Amino acid sequence: MPRETKAAKQQRVAQEYEILCQEIPEPKCALHFSSPLELLIATVLSAQTTDKRVNSVTPELFDTYPTAQAYAQANPEDIEQIIHPLGFYRAKTKHLIGLGAALVQQFDGVVPHTMEELVTLPGVGRKTANVVLGNAFDIPGLPVDTHVMRVSGRLHWRSGWTKPNPDPVKIEQELCALFPPSEWTNVSHRLILFGRSTCHARNPQCGSCPLAETCPSAGSMR
Repeated sequence: MPRETKAAKQQRVAQEYEILCQEIPEPKCALHFSSPLELLIATVLSAQTTDKRVNSVTPELFDTYPTAQAYAQANPEDIEQIIHPLGFYRAKTKHLIGLGAALVQQFDGVVPHTMEELVTLPGVGRKTANVVLGNAFDIPGLPVDTHVMRVSGRLHWRSGWTKPNPDPVKIEQELCALFPPSEWTNVSHRLILFGRSTCHARNPQCGSCPLAETCPSAGSMR
């Protein structure tokens, strides 16, 4: 099979993304929140669990701890009791209390809106920071989670798709180069939603996939 040229790849990516836009016309963050602080907390909690499960505990959590100061002063056992269903609740409790303290001490209790500042907070990496930037502040960011890694790899939107441990920062850079900044957050949402609905880690639904005609991996996945 001849190697795909850069121009041909760009054209294919644009066509495939247009199909994703038709399939998922109004993508949005699956986590429930009403403020940057709530989204930050929910995203930290979402590690190694589902958004649905996070949404099941955050109403009580947000009502009990409405400010960064409240988290900073919280009794760990009280937070643990609320978030226990999520797993890793002790480590996550430490993150939330440390996060609240850092926000109070460094940012007057307000969630910062730059990547450089966000990643200084306990439990916050680039993925979490990009979620907050794109969804709470409408600042371009492309969160790379396991769905984004998997789907972008199978579609060959990025390099290194055969590597078992791809670099999420490199993936972020490569995907950002394919799309305008205004679309970065939606690209991530659509890849995540498509990964959940169709391009599963196991038994992807290639037979009914709307991208099967051009996907380089269609029919070869097990």
